[in-house]
Amino acid sequence: MSFLVPVSGVFGSRNFLLRRDDTMITDVLNSIDSFVWGPPLLVLLIGTGLMLTIRLQLIQFFKLPQALKLIFTAENKGDGDIDSFKALCTALAATVGTGNIVGVATAIHAGGPGAVFWMWIAAFVGMATKYAEGCLAVKFRTTDENGDIAGGPMYYIERGLGEKFKPLAKLFAIFGVLVAFFGIGTFAQVNSIVEITKLATDIPVEYTAVVLTVLVAAVTIGGLQSISRAAAKIVPAMAVLYIAVTVVFLIIFREQVPSAIMQIITDAFTPTAAVGGFAGATVMLAMRNGVARGVFSNESGLGSAPIVAAAAKTKWSAEQGLVSMTGTFIDTIIICTLTGLVIVISGAWTGDLNGAALTNEAFCQAYPVAGSLLLCVGLTLFAFTTILGWNYYGERCINYLVGVKGILPYRIVFIILVACGAFLKLDVIWILADIVNGLMAIPNLVALIGLSGVVVSETKLYFEHVKQIEMKKETGETVVENG
Repeated sequence: MSFLVPVSGVFGSRNFLLRRDDTMITDVLNSIDSFVWGPPLLVLLIGTGLMLTIRLQLIQFFKLPQALKLIFTAENKGDGDIDSFKALCTALAATVGTGNIVGVATAIHAGGPGAVFWMWIAAFVGMATKYAEGCLAVKFRTTDENGDIAGGPMYYIERGLGEKFKPLAKLFAIFGVLVAFFGIGTFAQVNSIVEITKLATDIPVEYTAVVLTVLVAAVTIGGLQSISRAAAKIVPAMAVLYIAVTVVFLIIFREQVPSAIMQIITDAFTPTAAVGGFAGATVMLAMRNGVARGVFSNESGLGSAPIVAAAAKTKWSAEQGLVSMTGTFIDTIIICTLTGLVIVISGAWTGDLNGAALTNEAFCQAYPVAGSLLLCVGLTLFAFTTILGWNYYGERCINYLVGVKGILPYRIVFIILVACGAFLKLDVIWILADIVNGLMAIPNLVALIGLSGVVVSETKLYFEHVKQIEMKKETGETVVENG
């Protein structure tokens, strides 16, 4: 088995990853993927989220309005490199990506409409997980040799659980670099951009790859400040644009929305029958694909978002936890749901199409002329910002492993992989992404379980502070911030 570049060069073929034994390699990767994303990890992911949901007393339900308000009203006082809004936008830049468009399509293609329901379940419990991640990131953050904020699972594993868990922290950082290089960060995003660009505009893959590589290099070389500025401008605009386009689709086909929702719920608990090009799916297959793609999209439990949450200017770790929690709500409960409804209503999932081509076919039913172009713009922006966010995540992981001296070499390798990502096979990309995502989640989930008591304590402290502030405002007393 060999991974070779063809004689025609890096930009000469989209099939340079595998030779004649590509089926064997795909089978091996599928076996590894099935093992990694087997019942133990699914139970660990959902179980951790459920445990945190119970211990935090349904915080994702009762405190969501307050969390959404904090996006715009957080005071941004305290240590940190960027404000809370930019931290959220950078996290959303990494999460709102191909998972919301291509990932939803591949989940439905493999597991049927019921996969969307399991995305919802993963997102609901994942909001508690994301809250805990953001809270711990600020609680245990530190600074690196350059004076920049350093935080994330590798730091709350080492500083929270203790020195004896440092190997687990290093394991997380290694998996984080692998995800940035071979998972969410490069291949899946780049491949989706070139595929939809080819479909919508017929622009050659080589041209798209060159332009994308140059843009990524221009932004990422500037580090967090450059990435966060770009994210703060692009993320809100792209989210509003995509939501508007999908909502109009649902208005056009509004009579089919109730039946689509019922089909999603029904197929989550009963096998989906074979129809058209769809081979049928078991409940376990729907669950596995829904949870895996849901995690791929919102990254709750992966430990990625807390890396940038740690850089937020705040005195209260629980406050940033609340802001971080909204990312999962926006990403999956809103955006993935809209994509899922569009695909289910269109009926395109019953055919042979997959990935961006499937979502494109669905959109063209409502927008016969502009559908491909609208999807192209949305997907390109989503994927581009995800590349930027994951460049930063991987950089922080490298910094933890080898120090600031590793940052420049990391950036160079990342940019090279972006250039190569346009020419890999879609099925192999998603399998590889699933594997490294699952491996990254395990050390983080172990830490969240072990430090759940700290999360509960910080949460009580913060809401007691909020209660005291409100009481003082009611009585007209002077409010003095501390923390």
